[in-house]
Amino acid sequence: MSLSREQMLVEMGITPLWVLRDAVPETPAAELASAAPVATDSKPAPVADPLPLQAATPLVAPVVSPAVAAQASVDTLEWPELARRVAECRACPLCEQRKQAVLGVGDLNPEWLFIGEGPGAEEDAKGEPFVGQAGKLLDAMLASLDIARGNRVYIANAVKCRPPGNRTPEAAEMAACRPYLERQIALLKPKIIVLLGKAAVHAVLHDDKSLASLRGQRFEFAGVPVVVTYHPAYLLRNLPDKAKAWEDLLFARRTLRERMAPELPF
Repeated sequence: MSLSREQMLVEMGITPLWVLRDAVPETPAAELASAAPVATDSKPAPVADPLPLQAATPLVAPVVSPAVAAQASVDTLEWPELARRVAECRACPLCEQRKQAVLGVGDLNPEWLFIGEGPGAEEDAKGEPFVGQAGKLLDAMLASLDIARGNRVYIANAVKCRPPGNRTPEAAEMAACRPYLERQIALLKPKIIVLLGKAAVHAVLHDDKSLASLRGQRFEFAGVPVVVTYHPAYLLRNLPDKAKAWEDLLFARRTLRERMAPELPF
């Protein structure tokens, strides 16, 4: 009996049997790298944000209050244009009920400037300040100083339109008219200003103290001496205070003389 090769090896004690396996094909390194798992964090790597585009800055005009805008447009006007602007003004609600605006009256090269509150019914009708009973008293006050309307004196008001019911002008109304009043003062170049009543004090000096505390003092506006006294309409209701108003006028006259002394010839 013939034995197979495997049986002969077993009989000869050559065990175990080794079997040559087929050659295992080599796997390309690139494939192994792609097949191998890669450990990663649970969160993806942050991606840098692109640089933000700079938004174009809009060209916005600066906000200018109506009062400032009005001042800028008024402070170069001469008398004819100033009068026209006042007549056409609609900067506050007072224009809605007026018959006409009242700019002022008097000498355009004055020593004295008297400033009251606002037109009354008669002033609104005639277009001139202080033409009623208060106006007659003011004329008497001017006569005591040896001056008169149209002669060395100009008369104006804090507001140019009549407040309803002849009430006291409100702060916003005086603010709307302030550019006109300041332009008047600049054009007139008075030697002294007399403020008649609290509204005029508020409009020119921006002070809300009582008249009693302001009387007998010298103030200034744009380099011009300013004196405070009572409004003629108040004096008509409070006759005893006429003596105080006379004292104020004497004080104003002394102040004027002191200012004009360097200008007087020796």
